[in-house]
Amino acid sequence: MRDIRIPMVEIFETVEGEGTRAGFPTVFVRLFGCNLRCTWCDTKYSYPPTEADTVMTISEIVSKVCTFHSRHICLTGGEPLLYGEKSLALIEALAELDHIDDLHIETNGAIDLSLFAERVLSPKVRYIMDYKLPDSGEMEQMIVSNLALLREQDELKFVIGSDLDFRTAVEVLEQYPTKALPMFSPVWETMPPRKLVELMLEAGLSKVKLNMQLHKIIWDPAMRGV
Repeated sequence: MRDIRIPMVEIFETVEGEGTRAGFPTVFVRLFGCNLRCTWCDTKYSYPPTEADTVMTISEIVSKVCTFHSRHICLTGGEPLLYGEKSLALIEALAELDHIDDLHIETNGAIDLSLFAERVLSPKVRYIMDYKLPDSGEMEQMIVSNLALLREQDELKFVIGSDLDFRTAVEVLEQYPTKALPMFSPVWETMPPRKLVELMLEAGLSKVKLNMQLHKIIWDPAMRGV
């Protein structure tokens, strides 16, 4: 399985920029390709029509990860679960690394999680599901059955770009119970963080976490490899 080849974008070390592990030094493993085209996507370089510059075997990916000191891995994209069994094999290989405490997978909500929920057994593995809202242009692609598969260690992210997005996120949480931690992340250009906080407080969302992106504060938002 270690000779399985996967299209890649980059592997680099920085601090995690968001979620419950924000601020921890983390190795980012970014796979190429995505099945969605969100309007506000900040990693358009990770999907076609551009072709992947690099294809790596799982062994090569693992070896590169081991050159860094971080004890956290973020498997991201694009959409890192796009390759099915290949993605599964990569997750299992990374989770086997003794020095890794946490492997969180950023998935877009349009990939069925059941395969991974059934076969990935490592307690190190967590899912960060980004549930797409109306402003993304991709809400119809969401697989709502995924929400019931998320566990307490997982996170459910909503990128909020408008009042409509906010209301929709609240409705989704009401209609589809989940054990995951809900997080609301503002689209800075159209939903200032202060306004989002005010909306959250007005709605009494005491179990929802504001999710700010540290890397866009520390570095230029367009900078890669950070």
